[in-house]
Amino acid sequence: MPVTRKGRFLPAILLPVLLLAPPAAAEGWRLGGYLKSLGLHSQAPPRLGLPSGEFSANRLRLDLTGEPAEGVGLEISVEGLLLYTDPPGFIPLPSDSPNRRLDLEKEWRRGERFATQGQIDRLNLSGRLAGVDWQVGRQAVGFGRILLVSPLDVIAPFPPDALDTDVRPGVDALRATRYFGLGGQVGGVAVLGDGTENDSYLLTLSHNAAGVDILGLGGQMREREMAGFGLAGDLGGLGLKGELAAYRGKEVGEPGGDLHDDFAVGALEGWYRFSNDLILITEYLYNGAGVSDPEDYPWAASSAPFREGLSFLLGRHYLLLAPSREFHPLVTGSTLLIWNLDDGSFLLRPLVELSLSDELTLELFWSFTRGRKPEESPLPPFRIPRSEFGSAGESGGLFLRYYF
Repeated sequence: MPVTRKGRFLPAILLPVLLLAPPAAAEGWRLGGYLKSLGLHSQAPPRLGLPSGEFSANRLRLDLTGEPAEGVGLEISVEGLLLYTDPPGFIPLPSDSPNRRLDLEKEWRRGERFATQGQIDRLNLSGRLAGVDWQVGRQAVGFGRILLVSPLDVIAPFPPDALDTDVRPGVDALRATRYFGLGGQVGGVAVLGDGTENDSYLLTLSHNAAGVDILGLGGQMREREMAGFGLAGDLGGLGLKGELAAYRGKEVGEPGGDLHDDFAVGALEGWYRFSNDLILITEYLYNGAGVSDPEDYPWAASSAPFREGLSFLLGRHYLLLAPSREFHPLVTGSTLLIWNLDDGSFLLRPLVELSLSDELTLELFWSFTRGRKPEESPLPPFRIPRSEFGSAGESGGLFLRYYF
């Protein structure tokens, strides 16, 4: 059973976790976690000659938090993944993150029908010194207030169609924050990537003025200069948010680099609850990292923003809708629409969430895709895309979550 080179440091990290586990029952310590199981059937994209398949991703996570010394917090999270795919390798194990300097992962049987992976997703110390809150180690780092696709969430954002957004992936970082006034803060974060070219150094600012949250973000993100700005407030019962992030491209014109010398990502989002308890979230998204011509989508898919997880969409202009309603205290229905306004294609995903107990939920869903199908290329077996979601297959399944 081969073991990859990943995880050289994992046994050395797991030992202190096991030694610290007994105090979890003591006052001030907490041991928790979750068990999640995602089962999904994916239909083959049309006319691309790819297979349909199924996979089951099962995650077990243990979280340990406490104070090993007065005024010092400790957070450790260990997560294991068991992945089943049919055909083998249909869905690969998660790849390396550009936001992690330390190799704290270990995997077995990549590309086989059953594959497993273990990782340390949190390993950090925190405290307060001279009025400044600090945190060092593997931790969650997130920015922005927009719910669907936040242009200011630049370090480890979730894909717009992600089902599981409860826990943000940990990144290796050093962070300091000073709070002031009513919800105001100023801070800085250094994220250490898998190489110096993927290091990020950002300054952050938030302030509340006349009931409006003002957000600021700027610095260097993976060798790109960037600056961002956001506003969040409400008008009567209508919640309004706007965010804009601008970048100076890196390695423009080179294979795997950015597509544009300068580009921006911006969004406007509205939130409203109707009298029948229907909640509607609407967002217009401008994705300057993408392209307008569907024939150029393969270039966008191989560009640096897409590979780094900075952008998950290939086009420029999008409309996103996310209505939801609680039909019963135990039953909630929701829908996600991602509509590419450039080529007219869209993804539509209805979902039903069943609360089976206080700790156990079950989600049932199906993702429909519509759009112009790809056409034959002069160089078979390649095909020319004519829309983003017209080249994608449909999928659906169930997602079970248990928290303890």
